[in-house]
Amino acid sequence: MKFILALDQGTTSSRSIVFDHDGRMLAVAQQEFKQHYPQPGWVEHDPEEIWATQLATAKTALSKAKLNASDIAAIGITNQRETVVLWDRKTGKPVHNAIVWQDRRTAPICEEVRKTFGAEKISQRTGLVPDPYFSGTKVKWLLDNVAGLRQRAQQGDLAFGTIDSWLLWKLTGGKAHASDCSNASRTLLYNIHQLDWDRDILLYFDIPAAILPQVQASSGVFGATTTELFGAEIPIAGIAGDQQAALFGQACFKPGMLKNTYGTGCFMLMQTGEQIFHSKNGLLTTIAWQIGKDKIQYALEGSVFIAGAVVQWLRDEMKLISSSAEIETLAAVVKDNGGVYLVPAFVGLGSPYWDASARGTIVGLTRGANRSHLARAALESIAYQSRDLAEAMKDDAKISLAELRVDGGAVVNNLLMQFQADILNTPVIRPAVTETTALGAAYLAGLAVGYWSSLEDVAHHWQMERRFDPKMESAERQRLYKNWKKAVERAREWES
Repeated sequence: MKFILALDQGTTSSRSIVFDHDGRMLAVAQQEFKQHYPQPGWVEHDPEEIWATQLATAKTALSKAKLNASDIAAIGITNQRETVVLWDRKTGKPVHNAIVWQDRRTAPICEEVRKTFGAEKISQRTGLVPDPYFSGTKVKWLLDNVAGLRQRAQQGDLAFGTIDSWLLWKLTGGKAHASDCSNASRTLLYNIHQLDWDRDILLYFDIPAAILPQVQASSGVFGATTTELFGAEIPIAGIAGDQQAALFGQACFKPGMLKNTYGTGCFMLMQTGEQIFHSKNGLLTTIAWQIGKDKIQYALEGSVFIAGAVVQWLRDEMKLISSSAEIETLAAVVKDNGGVYLVPAFVGLGSPYWDASARGTIVGLTRGANRSHLARAALESIAYQSRDLAEAMKDDAKISLAELRVDGGAVVNNLLMQFQADILNTPVIRPAVTETTALGAAYLAGLAVGYWSSLEDVAHHWQMERRFDPKMESAERQRLYKNWKKAVERAREWES
């Protein structure tokens, strides 16, 4: 009996999970690491700390499961996307802290891109929008602002990668400098039609092609771990960005299938098969995955910047609750939101608005409004923002929604899941294994080495834990959502 080891490298912690053939978790290990904020709006990580925590959790997970390297059929990697690492090819040492996806320092570069290269041109080639969220402008910033880096890059002395590439390099002892197509499609540098790095964009950003990783299928062997890490070589056979991995872990293998991940933010993805939809509604077009030599599958993606983070804000800054779990009980004290709406635009609004100047707003307060109404408004804001994404997807893809598969930390909140079903008028399905990001990476790796035989084999192991059916009256649903849209308008273009 062999197992799959999934490395799940996230924004605030590194985790490793051992899965068996039924997709069940045998062991989990997790370590948080430090967030660095050198200036307001800047967010960095230490790449060496990311590597150290990821390796430590992998060893701990194997130890907890009482397994060694020979028991592992393959390793799958999933990662926080868009976060950038530059390192020296000879020494393997980072030349700067990683610049994190949340970092906003490249906003002026993005403004310049829109004016000179053109937002439409970027969108048509990459499926993305010129926003500091993506990797390309971060690489340019490093080459422009850190002394000597551009010359070293031109000489081919540096390697660039998103976190998956960095981990792969370290695991293989520098033998593999690669990424998969799902991560490459998030860099702002990859042409999703030609399936190659876009020469015109590289030229515009003045990024030497010599620093870029080789792009491979998401499910396929990338290399093997060095013997000294785990005592024997283990093939690394699957890589996907966290949201695409979650879509795969939810077994959304048919066009029109939809998942939403409720984490710090919300990420909704709809699988669109081999068809590329260029959104007219502020969504992103992204590569979902490629299995071996099969054709690439695409997805529409919507990103909500603040979802679970609004609950953390109520806990840490407002002190309304002492733990995140308390919010459900507090919100359930009242039968509705009492007319209170909270728009958590703390860092602007993502899809479908892309309004960096929006700011957080609470509207509809009356003398009778209390902390329970505020708690309920916070939870409901997560569901409203998710409906914004779903409406955009329905319009872009001209598909009606059959169901929404959900995962992430907030899905344990039954009140939120029921409200999500109600406001969407669509059944919400919570799976038995909610660690779908790591599970997706495991599935991709297992498929590459024959651990699972096919997509049908994988789908067979996906199991539902609970289904939430909509119960709300149509008139009430329309009233609430109309008021939400009014509240969003109050929050927009605040920092102008």
